Amino acid sequence: MTTADNQTKLAQFDEFFSIGYDFNINANVIELAKLPNYQQFIENMPAPFKIASEVSTLDQKALRPLQAVAGVASQLMEYLNHQAKKMDLLVGYILSQQNDASTRFQAVKFGGGGIIFKSKDTTTFSKGNFIELKLFFAEENTAIFCIGEIVDSELVDDHSQLKVIFHHIREEDQETLVRNSLHQQSKQLQALAQQRNQAKKSET
Repeated sequence: MTTADNQTKLAQFDEFFSIGYDFNINANVIELAKLPNYQQFIENMPAPFKIASEVSTLDQKALRPLQAVAGVASQLMEYLNHQAKKMDLLVGYILSQQNDASTRFQAVKFGGGGIIFKSKDTTTFSKGNFIELKLFFAEENTAIFCIGEIVDSELVDDHSQLKVIFHHIREEDQETLVRNSLHQQSKQLQALAQQRNQAKKSET
């Protein structure tokens, strides 16, 4: 890989907003000879990840037309939101069963362009590796299956910190990551504002 190619791939990570956030992933190195094309990637995607995405899309399509309607429709929307949350919990539980402890690692940052994760095993992963990824967002009851490429590796204390860009990812899953990153930013800003308010109250 030339320096120019690597810079282009590093820039791909920064094309989307990303945020520091700890979550679990599963990661497995894919031999280059076995790297699937996009169609093969879709065909081989585990069923729970396909179902989760379809459920989320259906919920959004069903609720969107009701958001602009007041009165009785708002009560119906509240009921449907409760049903959607129940379905999210069920789907979240099913997806959690896909989380394999033997290939589990801690991610520390994510966005629509990729993720950064940590590994104490400094020999398994290296720059240029393609990896099969399962991303688990327990708070959101969502998980995403994708394929990434490691474009940077940095030794931090006793572990490697690996920057990954997405090689194969469905558009709807990438949109989910973008929404999740903005949601986490909103929560972090709210928490920061509350801390500032409490600090001001304690000073008075």
